[in-house]
Amino acid sequence: MTTPSMAADGDPRRILADVRALAHRVRVDQRMTWAALLVLGGMTLLAIPFDWFGMRVDCGPDGGCTFARNGMLYYWPAAMLIGYGIIAVCYLRAARSRGLGARVLPYAITGAVTTLVFPAAWLAVHLYFQSHPYPAGPLPFWYLVLDRLVMPWGMIGVALLVLAWLERNLALLLFTTGYLALVLLLLPMNDGLDTFGIRASMALPQVVAGIVLLLGAAGFARSRR
Repeated sequence: MTTPSMAADGDPRRILADVRALAHRVRVDQRMTWAALLVLGGMTLLAIPFDWFGMRVDCGPDGGCTFARNGMLYYWPAAMLIGYGIIAVCYLRAARSRGLGARVLPYAITGAVTTLVFPAAWLAVHLYFQSHPYPAGPLPFWYLVLDRLVMPWGMIGVALLVLAWLERNLALLLFTTGYLALVLLLLPMNDGLDTFGIRASMALPQVVAGIVLLLGAAGFARSRR
């Protein structure tokens, strides 16, 4: 990265404005938002076959079904570690190619922490509802939001908030806010009454989340060019 020489006319306000403009250019050059969204979107879509074929569904003659998403538990912890590691490498390589520093360590740590929080939170919610029976009728709204938040695509939104803060990236903050509103509040979760219906309803939020992340990656890559 090349920078014009700073005017040395002794005007403190102009010098301060030049420093701020230079700091903003450095922050923009450090951004690899599109790469992070691309990796996270690919991870989300790749998880679907693991969840589909690794899910155990037992349906009784009365039409009631129970299921266990073992495939997702096996896939996501390893996928998150690998994915966030790839993102950190992308940021470091891009920063070094421009002769800049990169603040990716906090983001990589956040990714690793969410890797541990996801299975722990999911297990805690599962154990809670084992000791507290499901309420009759529709599930409470707060339970649906909590359930979606501890899902990997909810944890991805939390990590993206951290990335938006690290990059001082208002566009990413707005994108992440919309993404979280979509995955936590807007996506339908209509479980089917048979094996295929349950698997399809569980795959739907992953398909939507993955596509939204990839579209975001395309948008940020285009705006960068």
